[in-house]
Amino acid sequence: MRVESDSLGEARIPKGALYGIQSWRARRNFAPEGAAPRTVNLNLVRAIAKVKKAAALVHAELEPSRAAVFGAVAAAADAVVAGEADSMFIVPALQGGAGTSTNMNVNEVLANLALLRLGFSPGDYGRVHPIDDVNRGQSTNDVYPTALRVAAVDLLRSLSEEAAALQEALQTRENELQDVAKLGRTELMDAVPVTLGGEFGAWAQAIARDRWRLYKMEERLRQVNIGGAAVGLSPLSERRYRFGVIERLREICGMGLAASEYPMDVTQNNDVFCEVSGLLKAMAVNLAKIAGDLRLMGSGPAGGLGEIRLEPLQLGSTFMPGKVNPVIPELALSASMRVMANDLAVTVAASRGEFELNAFLPVIAEALLESLETLADVTRLFRVKCIETLRPDPERCRALLDASMAFAASYWPRLGYERVAAIVRAAGGDPVKAREALEAAAGLAGEGG
Repeated sequence: MRVESDSLGEARIPKGALYGIQSWRARRNFAPEGAAPRTVNLNLVRAIAKVKKAAALVHAELEPSRAAVFGAVAAAADAVVAGEADSMFIVPALQGGAGTSTNMNVNEVLANLALLRLGFSPGDYGRVHPIDDVNRGQSTNDVYPTALRVAAVDLLRSLSEEAAALQEALQTRENELQDVAKLGRTELMDAVPVTLGGEFGAWAQAIARDRWRLYKMEERLRQVNIGGAAVGLSPLSERRYRFGVIERLREICGMGLAASEYPMDVTQNNDVFCEVSGLLKAMAVNLAKIAGDLRLMGSGPAGGLGEIRLEPLQLGSTFMPGKVNPVIPELALSASMRVMANDLAVTVAASRGEFELNAFLPVIAEALLESLETLADVTRLFRVKCIETLRPDPERCRALLDASMAFAASYWPRLGYERVAAIVRAAGGDPVKAREALEAAAGLAGEGG
């Protein structure tokens, strides 16, 4: 063990641990003793490391006498981004303090990795300090929002690729199934005929709108407040540092990041995250609609609609042998529900900021990043294990269509709505009888005309 101290006292830290006393305190404060809480999203951790690397590279230029230290910090950040220290990020995702504990966890890990690279032992902070060196010129309040934007854009790009693949898969099925006639339904009741391909085409249009929204989301996330420190107006961040770190961060992340024209705004207001979350919710709504339709269309096999056959993936019951459930549409529905719930969390958390800071940004980060990850994962699974593998049952589609009165709507322009309705009622639910009566009435109407 090694002993570390701060203004609150001392703590015994495992000798080989890369975290330090601030991470140790946060773990004890925010998680029950002996518990294994959900820790901070690693996408956010890696984004913070990228911010730290950008800052270290700029400080190495501004302070040549300390270039070796800052170079070691930058190299340590690369190791964190590569996932080499994942187990050292021990702070629970839900935390007080506006993300300070997350920032300090990263600061401590980077400091100790830098110490090892320089040939020293973890905890030797006189040589590389978590705050004086790793956090130099920064505050949690400009690092955390900047990193959250970087992490969100990274995940957004992955989700955009999956949305594009899903749209293409739906359009492929649209073309394949355009000749499969089936019964349309409104309010779960028989409506006029449609084609199975047409329904897939409508779903593809919905996902196409989601792709456009995803494209616009990145634009919303590009303005960052790094260099603004605690409240967005830092006298400690000289102009060369602020614009230098943003330029470096652009290069590291491969993103068109821009310095906010009003950093105080970005520091205290989180409506941008609400907007992004709301658009993710819109995609979740579309996924839920498509999944719900497919779940109903595949119901049966004897007592449901049975218009499509979903790929059997696993046993559906421990009591009823042979039962198979629509597990992938249900997964998509479940994931959509979670994204909708996360949107509410983002909304409430964003509304609870006071004056120059929002203490609940960690809630926003956890919910937003989870939604991005969840949507990307489930969109891929939904495409690969449902959309691309389902099989139509054209005979069943035709049988349900033929058994309905959907054809009657085509007669009312000639016979009038009320007359067609009366003939359908008189047929007593027999479509053959109704069709014959309508044909006869239409013929007589033609003669009378």
